[in-house]
This record gives sequence, structure tokens and C-alpha cells, in this order.
Amino acid sequence: MEEFTRVDIFDTKGTEYLFVIAYLLILIAFWRLIKNPAVLSSVKKAINTISAGALRIPQGIFFNRNHTWAHLSETGEAKVGLDDFIQHITGRVHLTNLKEPGDIIDKGDLLTVIDQGGKQLKVYSPISGKITNTNEVITEDPELINEDPYDQGWLYKIKPKNWRKDTSSFMMADEAVEWSEKEMTRFKDFLMFGAMNKYSPETSMVMLQDGGEIRDNVLSDLPAEVWEEFQQEFLDLH
Repeated sequence: MEEFTRVDIFDTKGTEYLFVIAYLLILIAFWRLIKNPAVLSSVKKAINTISAGALRIPQGIFFNRNHTWAHLSETGEAKVGLDDFIQHITGRVHLTNLKEPGDIIDKGDLLTVIDQGGKQLKVYSPISGKITNTNEVITEDPELINEDPYDQGWLYKIKPKNWRKDTSSFMMADEAVEWSEKEMTRFKDFLMFGAMNKYSPETSMVMLQDGGEIRDNVLSDLPAEVWEEFQQEFLDLH
């Protein structure tokens, strides 16, 4: 009769097996957690933050201080649209009150209205002239404004009336980059020390990371009163 030998698994590979089993159990628990829609939403909000350095500032485009831009092409037409700052803080929007080709517009006239569930922002024209084309693609696919605001996401083509005069105070290249950084700081102050204190004292929804990074599309979750104040502070500069 053969003699049996007792083997202690902890003296062999047993400890390693237990570590592997524990790791798999933790991994399964974590996977179930992140599959929870509420958790996924919180994670996405924490990851998607906006800083001045993340803003797209093409070097050859003129930027107006009401967060519109204009670019004169070799054909003599100017494309105009919304800058990257606006699309980052608002998120997915619907545009209303769009102009038609042939309409005459002056600098400071209403170009369009950004609408998000009844909360609105008015956008004013950076230049004067005759509208030659309205970008119908953005009415069918509004996400183009967010994804590609300076190329496919333009709003209008305008034949300028007073290009030099209208753009004399505009910024481009390094000046536009510096201005965008100041605007981001001003926006943070607007949220933390102004609008948020009045209408939404829970600031954790805005400042989610060390260093005070602002969550992307932050205006989406804020009330209409904040949108109205943002309009006055940042867009009513025509």
C-alpha cells in the first residue's frame, strides 16, 4: 500500500492561486459597478473637463469677443460661426432663428439662437454684409458644431460690407490664445463666485478635479437664470 503524503498548498502555489481568485472577484465586482448607468455618467463627467489649453484656436481665423469667429476666403466670402469655448460649455444644442441666403445683416444683429431644452443663448453677427449661404448640414447634424466648429460646423457665408472696419478689434493667433485663457479664468470666476452662489450652491458638480478644472458642457445642468447671466456677461458685447 502506497504511503500518502500531505501537501500544504500554501507551501507550493496555493498562495498565488488565492491571489488570482481574489483579483478575479474584484475585477468582476468592478465591472458590474462601472456598468451601472449612474456610475458611468459620473465617470464621464469627471473625465471630460475643459481647460484653456484644450480649446481649439486656429491661427488664421479672426475671433470676436462675443465668441464668434470670421474667416475671409479668397472668393471674398467670409465664413462665420461659434468658437470652441461656446460649444464646450453648452454641449449638444439646437439652433433656431437661422437667417436665409439673401438676408442683409449688420454687425451686432441676431445671427441665431442656441436652444437646449428651452434654455437659450443669443448669438450676434461679428460682421455686416449679405448672407450668401446658410449651412443646412448643421440643422440635420447639430453635433458638427461641437465636433468641427471651424470647418464643417460653420453657420453662414457672408459677403462682407465693411470687413476691415468690422474686424479691426478682432483677435487672431497668439492674441486669440491669450484671450481664450483669460476668458476661461473669467468663466470660472463667473461660476464659482457669481451664478453658482445664487442658483446652485453645490459647486462639486462644476469643479471635479484638483486644480479646479471645469466639467465639459457645464451649462447643460445649470438653470435658465445662469444662461441669462452668461448671455449678459459673455455674449452681449456687440
